[in-house]
Amino acid sequence: MTTTTSLDGLVRRAADRLAAKRRGAVAVGAILGEETAMHGADPGTLFEIGSISKTFTSLALARLAVRGEAALDQPLRDLLPEGTAVPRRDGGEIELVHLACHTSGLPKLPRGLLPRGLFSSDPYAGCTPGMLLEGLGRTRLRSAPGRRFRYSNLGAGLLGLALARRAGGGTGSGADYDELVQAEICRPLGMADTRVALDAERTARLAPGHSRLGRPRPRWNLAALAGAGGLHSTVPDLLRLARTQFGDAPDGLAEAVALTHATGHRITGGATVRPGWIELRQPPGRGEHRTLFHNGGTGGYRSLLAVSPERRAAVVVLGADVRSPDRVGMDLLAELAAR
Repeated sequence: MTTTTSLDGLVRRAADRLAAKRRGAVAVGAILGEETAMHGADPGTLFEIGSISKTFTSLALARLAVRGEAALDQPLRDLLPEGTAVPRRDGGEIELVHLACHTSGLPKLPRGLLPRGLFSSDPYAGCTPGMLLEGLGRTRLRSAPGRRFRYSNLGAGLLGLALARRAGGGTGSGADYDELVQAEICRPLGMADTRVALDAERTARLAPGHSRLGRPRPRWNLAALAGAGGLHSTVPDLLRLARTQFGDAPDGLAEAVALTHATGHRITGGATVRPGWIELRQPPGRGEHRTLFHNGGTGGYRSLLAVSPERRAAVVVLGADVRSPDRVGMDLLAELAAR
């Protein structure tokens, strides 16, 4: 399919569609080949990106694996404090790749979070390293490690905690995770606005979050679960990350991206979970290409990052309310990939 509408026009149209339905700020960016377009909120506007943080966590794992400082099949227990009880099932133990691909068998949330955090405006703030590791020893796996896909914020958060400990020798706190992401991904790519903690200048550029009804919502603090959803970012920064999926990255980072693309667990006939991504394959007859995506949500924000590597196309949508941007964002990527 071809169209005369420019990339800039398509991105503007998507931003207008989203802005018409929400009170909070919205920003849309896209890449097609060497072209880039952005519309909506100022490009310097920051948003909570929620579970898109998992893409960074998994890429950090791949970076350490490429350098031989960790391994995808390494047991989680190797990276935790001595004596930490890690659950097993059917003789299998949790490996780092299981955490990255949501096949660890761990439940979605940490033990002890509910009911305390269920009605809180900042539900994860109490997730200290000690609380997570103590609860881990009392957690029962829902399936044997490596057997089934079960999406787990707990698993992704533990991966971030474990990698931060391995890389920096700290406790695995949100600050330790922040430094891991800065060192392995953000500084090499020039992503100056992607981070867990915001200074005063960046806080001033953070779009206020909103509920579905447009009411202001407070910021979330993911604490030691930062690897599951604690990052803030901007459209320009996430477009830089998207370009790495085309193979446009420094040598060490390009190898890590290739490793995430080569590692996976089949969910259905057309869907595979890969470290940091869900991959969808186009059915025969629609052109051979795949879509890698992850979305995110916190108390007052929703986000989408979607990439078609073979088409060199990518879309980022960031919104400061809890209305999902997924349909608009995925429709935009499909239109770009069809060109």
